[in-house]
Amino acid sequence: MDPPSPSQLPPSSSKYHHPYFTPAEVEYLSEKQRGKLSATQEEKARQQGCGFIEAVGAKVGFPRKTVATAQNLYHRFHLFFPRKDFNYHDVSLASLYVSTKMHDTLKKPREILMVSYAVRFPELAAKSKSIGGEIDMDPATAEHDRQRLLAVERLILETICFNFTSRMPFPYVIKIGKILGASKKMIKLAWRLTVDSHRTLVPIQYPPHVVALGCLYTASLLSSIDPSLLPDQSSANDGTKISGILGKKGGWEQKFVAQVEDLEEIAHTLIDLLIQAAQNPSANTSPSTPQSPSPHPSPRNQHFSANAPYTQLPPVPYKADQLMRLKILMRETEYPALPRQPLGNADPSALYSGDDVALLGRNEGTVRFRCCRTGRVI
Repeated sequence: MDPPSPSQLPPSSSKYHHPYFTPAEVEYLSEKQRGKLSATQEEKARQQGCGFIEAVGAKVGFPRKTVATAQNLYHRFHLFFPRKDFNYHDVSLASLYVSTKMHDTLKKPREILMVSYAVRFPELAAKSKSIGGEIDMDPATAEHDRQRLLAVERLILETICFNFTSRMPFPYVIKIGKILGASKKMIKLAWRLTVDSHRTLVPIQYPPHVVALGCLYTASLLSSIDPSLLPDQSSANDGTKISGILGKKGGWEQKFVAQVEDLEEIAHTLIDLLIQAAQNPSANTSPSTPQSPSPHPSPRNQHFSANAPYTQLPPVPYKADQLMRLKILMRETEYPALPRQPLGNADPSALYSGDDVALLGRNEGTVRFRCCRTGRVI
């Protein structure tokens, strides 16, 4: 038998790992994948997915690094795949499952699913007779959901090119905070802001040490704008000192390999998140329309839920008008935005599509997953 000709061989391609994305790439990819959703609706969907991950992770007892990495994977996934093609429950749970592998906090898919049922259907969990509140789900439904979780897991692994390296900003918050002379209360506030930052796209745009600096800078701004909300005057003094250092160009930029313009962008993103939480504590999605899914999804037909309890953002002690005044003050004194490199001809999502789900388990050509391009340092 003659060997197949080159034209008959399955096609081959390469997919490159992108550890971070420029703002131009994030804007382009988000617009491409959101479909008919508005930017506001996309943000609500993003908070819904992150809140679900947070609720399931807390109920299982996962450490913060596992939950934060899962939220990053969720954001990254929807830079490559359209939101309309995937249920956010499936993507959230698959992200959590991959994150458990990355941090050696592994749980079986069925264990994660059982906990997620208790989060999604609290009325059924309340009636459960099991000690852990486990819901007695239909085995066929549970198996169907497990298969969907594993299918999405494969796609998530492809979006990270099977790179299981994960660096968290949390250790940097403590180390850099001590170097800057921040108080424990200031570092604690920055830590909480770092937790909230994973509800945004900040961690996939900046390295962890820059995220930590941005959260410390934001914490200093919040503490100095309204000292009456702080337990003591020393914390307010710390905030004024740190914001004075990080809010201006100086030797710290070379020392910490960061730029003040990036810190200002991170601060604006975090304050926008806090404004959203202050204005709408319930953080519900938009009202249902004839084209919208039911706000009470069944185990077999679920999508965006309008009133899910896990969509709520963390409560904040600041009022929306205080935060808006802070943003105005920042705009008056901040540096011009850095010139960003525009998105090149290569679309990072060009080799991905929602149709890839149908190819799972099949060998359709050779795909090489690479950590970086030739000559490119990550």
